[in-house]
Amino acid sequence: MSIVSCQHLDKKYKKQYALKDLTIELEENRIIGLIGRNGAGKTTLLKTLAGQIVPTGGEVKVFGENPFNNLKLSANTIYVDDQMQFSLEMRIHEILVAAEMFYENWNRELADRLIYYFGVDRYDFHDQLSKGMASTFNAILGLASRCPLTIFDEPTTGMDYSVRQDFYRALLKDYIAHPRTIIVSSHLLNELESILEEIVLIKNGKCILHESIEDFKEYAIGLSGDKNVIQSIVDHDVIIHEKELSESQVYIAVDNHLSEKDITGLKQQGVQMTSVEAADLSMFLTNDTRGGIDDVFKSS
Repeated sequence: MSIVSCQHLDKKYKKQYALKDLTIELEENRIIGLIGRNGAGKTTLLKTLAGQIVPTGGEVKVFGENPFNNLKLSANTIYVDDQMQFSLEMRIHEILVAAEMFYENWNRELADRLIYYFGVDRYDFHDQLSKGMASTFNAILGLASRCPLTIFDEPTTGMDYSVRQDFYRALLKDYIAHPRTIIVSSHLLNELESILEEIVLIKNGKCILHESIEDFKEYAIGLSGDKNVIQSIVDHDVIIHEKELSESQVYIAVDNHLSEKDITGLKQQGVQMTSVEAADLSMFLTNDTRGGIDDVFKSS
């Protein structure tokens, strides 16, 4: 069943589009990675799904309804980012009590165990927490709420590496026990890859790719060898990324749809073929140019 449906979605701020003709369908009970560069439109999309932003054009449905100002959505969705605000009068333990009253699926035992494990002081005020500890507490709220739609927008800001790894493992373990739709946004895929079932790539406000993580890992192939040999066989239109290794040697990543004839020809002429790491592929696909930073220096 589709939890999220966006059709030709636009969001414009003055003359700048944050989202442009974005169409996507997200099914229930998946962990989905929303990956894109800073400024790609990830936060705008997620806040639109959470009912915090009204789109300029197009249509968005969450649980089959318009999410803006929707009480049903509010009770079944939690949006977690590093800007969450709470009453300055409430201590951590009081925020937990309020969350339990609001979220139907709230699990007090999970919240208490995570608070203890991560060392969050229950008697602190939220605004007194360090950046990393505040992000950790916010993530705990997201996990313990067990909302049917749980949105984590760059949730690990300020967290140490070990805390980030613990958070992702906790997310996966609780999801396996209590499936729901979880969207995690990031500009980095390498730490998320092992927990994701689907990946959505967003660039300049548009969804440029939506694949299962398994298909995404097979999406491209890397070729290393003589530049002239590769260029004589590989169609320029299928090149995703290219990097000069020397005057005559080149590395390119291409759409993994080469014919058997082309593969045989490349191998016979000494071209090496390798898989493309998912994190690298996401970077290549969201680059504005095929050469990435190397293109800056080509005219020098």
